[in-house]
Amino acid sequence: MRALLFCLIALIAVPDLAIAQMKLSPKAAPNGNEIRYFTSIEGLMDGNADVILKETRQGKTVTSAVIDVCYPIDKGSARKDRFVANLAVNGQSLTGTTQSISQKSPVTIKLVRKPTGDTFEFKGQIGVGQTVTEVASSDNSDLSEKEFTENQTVDDGITEAPKDFTEVSPESFAVRVKLDAAVDFLKGLRGQDLEISSNSLSVTCAALRSGEQTINMSAAPERVPALIAKFKSQPGVVAAGWTGGIVDMERSIRFSAAQWRDGDKINKDKVAAAIARALTKTLAAKLSSSAWNANTGALKLAFKRPSQLIPALDLTETVEIAALVASDKPNGVDRLMLWIGNPVISTADETGGAKLNLTDDSGGEEEVEAKDDNGSVEALAREFNGQRWDSEKSVWK
Repeated sequence: MRALLFCLIALIAVPDLAIAQMKLSPKAAPNGNEIRYFTSIEGLMDGNADVILKETRQGKTVTSAVIDVCYPIDKGSARKDRFVANLAVNGQSLTGTTQSISQKSPVTIKLVRKPTGDTFEFKGQIGVGQTVTEVASSDNSDLSEKEFTENQTVDDGITEAPKDFTEVSPESFAVRVKLDAAVDFLKGLRGQDLEISSNSLSVTCAALRSGEQTINMSAAPERVPALIAKFKSQPGVVAAGWTGGIVDMERSIRFSAAQWRDGDKINKDKVAAAIARALTKTLAAKLSSSAWNANTGALKLAFKRPSQLIPALDLTETVEIAALVASDKPNGVDRLMLWIGNPVISTADETGGAKLNLTDDSGGEEEVEAKDDNGSVEALAREFNGQRWDSEKSVWK
């Protein structure tokens, strides 16, 4: 809590800095009002506090100020609390009282600002609940209203009606929902065949200020259009659409859907068999397993081949590759798009009797050699008589 108070204090100090630092526009009237913002206070709450200090100035004099501070409820916690306070301006003093929105903690602000060249320093106290923190913040700069607006623009990546899946991914989508409706919306997702990004469950400072939260999900591509249409009609939902996901156009091909469909559905068994047939050759390995994920519609294949680390040990390499097949655009029927992920290799002793216990100390996923990797995508393009993506011209070639 002490770190939190320190951050809050620093944030408040920013307003004074903004006032002193502001330069009047040559076109502004000498006595006209101007809005300035502070959005960065060094060292506040170990750098975890998100602060916005808005000042209204007449000439070089601050006539009013509002401070908005968002911060972790507990140190290291993803949960946030926030307070907004109108500050009374009396010479160099900024004072105000309010209550935090989530915890309902009383907040008291007492700050004094002092110009230091082109920036300002703030000193004083900020009290949250029973804890009072001394504030000392220097070298604070401000932003114009235009600069502030540009910096605050947040793109949640939602595209409601993409023309195709070259910019967004067919399995990945998101819903922006009002905060007061988010819990009920999430409860309604229980038992559904989809996956929810746990990172999107955290209510960010931007969400607290806008009153809207974006929930990121993934599902089998053929079900996503209906899910998006369904969610758009639910209470509190502001927007729903596709987003970026696992698909990388450099590792994708596009091909005619005619021979790979049974009616209006993709023949996944036939597609999986063709993928395995092509990769068995390029990876010089035998197919070990193949399974479709019911939630995301992704295909996971595993291949095995002799390890060349020490041939005499008869070790086995397992090469795992993820794949996704979908229409090349929402509700498309003429063409399909296939993506494969980077192969991941693990080595194990699968001989009979006593075994070597091997660990992966590579520090991350190990990819097959570039010639094998590139060969796999090219082999798939030949197998499906498909096109590769031209990243320079942003077209299929």
